Amino acid sequence: MTFSLFRLCAATALAALFFALSSLAFAADWPRQVTDSKGVHTLPQAPTRIVSTSVTLTGSLLAIDAPIVASGATTPGNRVADNQGFLRQWGDIARQRQVQRLYIGEPSAEAVAAQMPDLILISATGGDSALALYDQLSAIAPTLVINYDDKSWQQLLTDLGAITGHEQQAAARIADFNERLAKARAKMTLPAQPVSALVYTPAAHTANLWTPASAQGQLLEQLGFTLATPPATLQTSQSQGKRHDIIQLGGENLSAGLNGQSLLLFANSDQEAAALQQDPLLAHLPAVAHQRVWALGTETFRLDYYSATRLLERLATLFPAS
Repeated sequence: MTFSLFRLCAATALAALFFALSSLAFAADWPRQVTDSKGVHTLPQAPTRIVSTSVTLTGSLLAIDAPIVASGATTPGNRVADNQGFLRQWGDIARQRQVQRLYIGEPSAEAVAAQMPDLILISATGGDSALALYDQLSAIAPTLVINYDDKSWQQLLTDLGAITGHEQQAAARIADFNERLAKARAKMTLPAQPVSALVYTPAAHTANLWTPASAQGQLLEQLGFTLATPPATLQTSQSQGKRHDIIQLGGENLSAGLNGQSLLLFANSDQEAAALQQDPLLAHLPAVAHQRVWALGTETFRLDYYSATRLLERLATLFPAS
């Protein structure tokens, strides 16, 4: 064997070894173990057909380019959803990626099975939770229970990135948003503090007050807002699986719970903000008396990368630098 041929063979062998080691390193990334409220789950490989039974989780999956093929939906054409029943902030993107609608409202294991998923995600709480069908769904494919009511949307995005193998996409989205947030904060003059952040329902004369554990509350605090603390004696109720992100207010508790110097209305329009200001039972509130009530747009009911970005733009418009 000539020296040149020897070098060629050696180089080929090294290249083959490098390729084998690289492939081994890539393969070693899977299987992955994920722990949720149901225990420890082993995901054998990166999912290629994800079904989200939670319309809340779907936006975050789209943001990290996860291979989601179908999603649960809410009532089409309501104040937060498009004609598909998908949330308005990402409905167009879901349509472009041909995400199928599983069902509207009531979960269906049959509809999930028809999509032939290799990973199913369900929310632990909220109106879009399919937790009651966990046993049926877990017989179809690996099924994970995801909490979104006790963390920021950024943490949720990070968790979903780890589950799907899209960590880099999640990190890139968060970095992009953090840059936008820093710029927005530098150009804002905050209204009177502290603030009450809520979703107001005029017809029922009720509100859901966002807590510091909510994605909405955490984002406001990242921008420098201070959340008002409800009175310790306030009688509250909880629903939908003992959620951490909201306190339900109604009756006499409504005015008692809205004790912020400013009111920020999530998932509400300007018309709903006007309705709150015209409510005679709330006229004595400092925020109402001094006209410090602002609607933040109907797409802010559930925060993900898309709605959080819109929220930043809205806040920067409402509270520009003085």
